[in-house]
Amino acid sequence: MDEDYPANLIELEERFTTEGACERYLVSLRWPGGFVCPRCQRKGAWASRRGLLICQACQYQASITAGTIFQDTRKPLRLWFRAIWHITSQKNGASALGLQRELGLGSYVTAWSWMHKLRRAMVRPGRDRLRGTIEVDETYSKLRSC
Repeated sequence: MDEDYPANLIELEERFTTEGACERYLVSLRWPGGFVCPRCQRKGAWASRRGLLICQACQYQASITAGTIFQDTRKPLRLWFRAIWHITSQKNGASALGLQRELGLGSYVTAWSWMHKLRRAMVRPGRDRLRGTIEVDETYSKLRSC
């Protein structure tokens, strides 16, 4: 699978300028072969004005964000994408207070909640241990199996 991520902040800002761009990206991640209805398993849908995909066969309305960390959010996806960028691009880790300041979030509680949602989302269950030669922040180390 080719990784399709912005390489820097400028690319992020240029690529995700609208909510529609963010939604199209989420759709491509969730349904890489095209939308498949969760109810009838048929392909094909059209987008509603409310950000839902409506199955062409059974008219089931599927939310782009349902079942994701973005479910039930009242904040724009553009803001979420910036939060993801902020957290993953910090060399020394990110804090909720830093996230609140960077994004102009009115509430520390919101920033804290987002931080924890994003941290949980970044953990890959069943991940392999690191081995071989690893570069960490311009430092090389030879790891041995434990």
